[in-house]
Amino acid sequence: EREVYNHIAPIVEARLAKLLSLKPTMAVIPASGDDRDIKTATVSKKIVNSVYNKLCVSGVISEANNWSEVCGTSFYKVAWNSSKGNVLVSDEKGKVATGDIEVSVCPPFEIYPESSSCNDICDCKSIIHARAYHVDDIKSIWGVDVKGEDINVFSLDNVQSIGGYGYFGNVGKVVSGVRNNYAIVIEKYESPTVEFPNGRLIIIAGDKLVHLSELPYLNGNDGERCFPFIRQTCVEHPGCFWGSSIIERLIPVQRSYNTLKNRKHEFMNRLSMGVLTVEDGSVDVENLEDDGLSPGKVLIYRQGSTPPKFMNFDRVPVDFTAEENILLNEFSYISGVSDLLRNSVSNYSQLSGVALQVLVEQDDTRISVTAEKVREAIKTMAKHVLRLYRQ
Repeated sequence: EREVYNHIAPIVEARLAKLLSLKPTMAVIPASGDDRDIKTATVSKKIVNSVYNKLCVSGVISEANNWSEVCGTSFYKVAWNSSKGNVLVSDEKGKVATGDIEVSVCPPFEIYPESSSCNDICDCKSIIHARAYHVDDIKSIWGVDVKGEDINVFSLDNVQSIGGYGYFGNVGKVVSGVRNNYAIVIEKYESPTVEFPNGRLIIIAGDKLVHLSELPYLNGNDGERCFPFIRQTCVEHPGCFWGSSIIERLIPVQRSYNTLKNRKHEFMNRLSMGVLTVEDGSVDVENLEDDGLSPGKVLIYRQGSTPPKFMNFDRVPVDFTAEENILLNEFSYISGVSDLLRNSVSNYSQLSGVALQVLVEQDDTRISVTAEKVREAIKTMAKHVLRLYRQ
């Protein structure tokens, strides 16, 4: 047998449910007891709360958590969309424009840092956001016509370049991950340099340059140019831009469990169906292979030969069950998700309240590292929102 079992999915779902129960929100507290700071904090809190509710940031956070748990890293993009909303803004020169904040999630497949050895986005000298857009959207946003292609959105590869084959090698079949009549839009953000003191934003749609300007986003602390991205990781890797996922650690355990479970089922099939021994030439082997020994079957065998009989097997070895329990415990140990979080509390009816509380605290401790990454990302998002409105 080659059946596939999945203990990873419920673990990821349990971790996502735990992260969702944290309900991170944006808040602003005054830097001091001064009346001006208190007033500023009050207004800022109303702004971020308005953005949180208007843009349904809780759903955006949930989407980012899904990407970070599965891939190890996800990104928020907090930018100003001049064609969205009806917020009226004006600069110091009296120039009036409209627009509003836009918060979106960027999968890790779309982000290309300058180097994978950067610890965070602020350490990158440049960063690329590559995304597949429909040619009609490109025409609507930038006013240019580009040639559409069949794009694999998970790898941003041209499907035509590999002979028109989709994921499963079926010519002409529309499969998951392939979008038709799309083109790649590359947004390259460059931090300030000697040659370009305000940085650069370069946007290329298909094979056409559609935008070239200074980096439009200012840092709220010192007025320097910055990137509109926020990184969120599941498990941090020191000295690496990309985080790792719990799934990576669980895959070897899952493979061992699948192998063990299949062998155990094969052994049980032998016990239930049996293995028939037949003397050569005593019966019609082809008929026996096709029909087996069904109830009421008349089996004719050659006179004087030994009748067919089943081989005797022992019971399923206890080593199978012992190893299966060890692997199940490894799932909980590696993932940090105990049976208490995945199963009903009724399974622990014999435990005292203190013991249950200790198990709950252990679960909270193991997932607290990831939860802190989520909180840091939301806090940075609030800073970006206030910075953009001020700018």
